[in-house]
Amino acid sequence: MYASMNTTPEKTSTNLTIAMIISMVLWGVSWPSSHVLTAYGTPIELGIFRYILVILSLLLLLIILKIPIKISRKGIPFVLISAALMAVYNYSFLKGLQTGNAGAGGILVTTMNPIMAYILGIIIDWKRPNRNEAIGITLGIIAGLTMLEIWSNVNILANPWNGLFLLSAFLWSVMSKFTSKAGRYGSSFSFSWWMYVATLIFLLPFMDVSEVVRLVQIKDFNFWGNLLFGSVIVTTLATTMYFFATAKIGAEKASSFIFTVPFTAALSAWAILGEKIEIHTIIGGVVGIGAVYMINRKVRV
Repeated sequence: MYASMNTTPEKTSTNLTIAMIISMVLWGVSWPSSHVLTAYGTPIELGIFRYILVILSLLLLLIILKIPIKISRKGIPFVLISAALMAVYNYSFLKGLQTGNAGAGGILVTTMNPIMAYILGIIIDWKRPNRNEAIGITLGIIAGLTMLEIWSNVNILANPWNGLFLLSAFLWSVMSKFTSKAGRYGSSFSFSWWMYVATLIFLLPFMDVSEVVRLVQIKDFNFWGNLLFGSVIVTTLATTMYFFATAKIGAEKASSFIFTVPFTAALSAWAILGEKIEIHTIIGGVVGIGAVYMINRKVRV
């Protein structure tokens, strides 16, 4: 992954696209996995366990890839802000899974995230979406509404806890803008490692020691298996690759790939849990893939 920076721009772009698709598939699988975890503990303690495992596994990855852990001092404010946003995101995301509608949450977060990222890009960078991006964003909205089956779920936000998913989408889009600057201060992987360390530090003061002791004593493979998957596979590999791509192609285009997550989540729920795939999910998924294609398609001059 790190060596890809020495390849041609075309090959690098292809490699990033493949890596992002794999990452989005893993994110999709993480939705049912994370929902399983919420039955075992509270968002704070689960987050602490997750980031301890992420810090250790990502450090091992940095050593294997021989990537320096050091980042520029100028990048420290970006690390701290990103970590604070990640800590609040972790809480709102898991709390939403515990108390809100997990299926609706997956669609709300993944649909609103790219849209919010583009809105922030327009406000911060004064950069209007081009024609393809505008079409892609529109398709993304249609995909989300279709997968949400909005015609029969018009009161989906009547559950106030579902608002946590909208907060999660906003926090992630803001955080993406900060992590997109990571490449200026060293390796994106090193930036991510320090961000995860700071995220853990931000969560520790809110920790319930007795709850941590209880979680450590759990002997259920279902708990540890999902925790390791969500930490090492999803966060260390998939999410860190997302941040790497964000630094390369920008927060807006990187976020566009998230339109495919609800579809991959539905497919994983079908493959793993045996849940039925509805026709509106298939249609919305195809439209979501079309949204990603349009947003990342080069405008012909």
